[in-house]
Amino acid sequence: RLRPHRGDVTPLVEETPDLDGAFPRLDARQIAVLATYGEERSVDEGTVLFRPGDRFCDFYVILEGRVALVEGEDEGADVVAVHGPGRFLGELSQLTGQTSFLGAVACEPTRVLAVPVERLRAVVTRDAELGDLILRAYLVRRCLLIEMGTGLRIIGSRFSPDTRRLREFAARNRLPHRWIDLEQEPGAEGLLRSLGVTPEETPVVILGGTVLLRNPDNAELARAIGLSPPTGPETVLDLLIVGAGPAGLAAAVYGASEGLGTVALDAIATGGQAATSSLIENYLGFPAGVSGGELAERAEIQAEKFGAHLTVPAQACGLDHRDGLHIVQLADAPEAVCRALIVASGVHYRRLPAARLEDFEGISVYYAATLVEGQLCAGDPIAVVGGGNSAGQATVFLAPRVPKVRLIVRENDLAAGMSRYLADRIERTPNVEVLLHTEVKELVGDVTLQALVLEDNHTGARQTVDARALFVFIGADPHTRWLGDQIALDDRGYVLTGPAACDGSAWTGDRPPMPLETSRPGVFAAGDIRSGSIKRVASAVGEGSMAVQMVHQHLAGAPRFQAPWPR
Repeated sequence: RLRPHRGDVTPLVEETPDLDGAFPRLDARQIAVLATYGEERSVDEGTVLFRPGDRFCDFYVILEGRVALVEGEDEGADVVAVHGPGRFLGELSQLTGQTSFLGAVACEPTRVLAVPVERLRAVVTRDAELGDLILRAYLVRRCLLIEMGTGLRIIGSRFSPDTRRLREFAARNRLPHRWIDLEQEPGAEGLLRSLGVTPEETPVVILGGTVLLRNPDNAELARAIGLSPPTGPETVLDLLIVGAGPAGLAAAVYGASEGLGTVALDAIATGGQAATSSLIENYLGFPAGVSGGELAERAEIQAEKFGAHLTVPAQACGLDHRDGLHIVQLADAPEAVCRALIVASGVHYRRLPAARLEDFEGISVYYAATLVEGQLCAGDPIAVVGGGNSAGQATVFLAPRVPKVRLIVRENDLAAGMSRYLADRIERTPNVEVLLHTEVKELVGDVTLQALVLEDNHTGARQTVDARALFVFIGADPHTRWLGDQIALDDRGYVLTGPAACDGSAWTGDRPPMPLETSRPGVFAAGDIRSGSIKRVASAVGEGSMAVQMVHQHLAGAPRFQAPWPR
């Protein structure tokens, strides 16, 4: 039902200019296509088309008149943009089922074309040109909202691990949000008192101006913003994918596009470790580079366009099998049942073996370098530990934001484990100091990090250097604990596949395993979690798509791979 808006938006005259393709104007043909899926409506001045916090709103095309996008409610609403004839409303939440982060109010008597959101998905799939136009605009709009800090509010202390957790969850899931720092923001304490929030209940999240969450866990926040719930136990899926990094997302795209009932789960966010990369410059098709978050967001929309169901957060905690089906137990949800399973749960970064590390984790020690971390350490000297591409990308990303970066590398040569293009760029960056054959031995500080004690592993000499933040990228361990003893692993805990999975009596099938198949028929592994895989985004994407082809062959019962039976 359309509702009146109490705030006055009628004095607004200027239409917001197009920003990098965020607000394109549809032509007559495109409007005619959309008209076959929706209906025209006339609305009065001040009518609310949708409010912040609403879900499953119609897709609106403005035919006559003007509509204002507003943040907040009623008299307290701030106008973000104004649009006129030919433009359409909404952003990514329209397609993902998340709550709307903005409201829309008619500035004057207006005529709109309203298309139900489920029909919009059909348009995006069937009309490639129009679908691409809408998807590109929605992606840019989401970026603009993130840059503006529009959306949910996270109010908490910079010294609180829970504040850090919520900000990381929002950033990893590319949720528009604004952080209000209790130590730095004037009036923050007064705002909390007016809401009846005690210091013990912080951090808090405010959503849509009406929903107040007191120190929610990630699952509670996900439910509030409309992230997809896990599938119910009564549903038997064709394909379940555990892990929504590059391999899992690729599998979701190919599985859904080829007609499989597909669900992908992830404990934190889509994109996996790749989503924490500020800029991936060696991925095919992106000569100017692409952020890991943007790549994940594009892949998520692509998978959902074909009908895949992505669920975040949903943590796998066990694997079993029953009546020829695979059963994945979830931490806070019913079990998921499937005919075929792809294990793509990836890896997690190792912790640094340094004294007092745990005292500063979640406050001054980070395992990702995104905009959130960049904002927290802006203007302070920092240190990055690691000699691989992740450490190099973090160094390049953070260097323009801080006065000094010390890159601490255990090896004797920066290029030993890092791509040459990254090593060259780091060596040309004036505020980056590279400390080779050096290790961190101790972290120093009271509430927050103040300095690091370093040791030269050639001479044993020690020095203390200033650092207000420490970024750790020293390798990774596989996320395989949830598999228990159900799947064969190598001596480092990675999943064995193909002939290697058949050593001893592990293989239970009546045919040779396919190259990405584990020791259990119908369970496949792809990406970083697989033993022997190449730890690169492109190879993970390739393995995810390959695994789907093997899933089809398994489900059809007619394997085509003529792998030799292991003796």
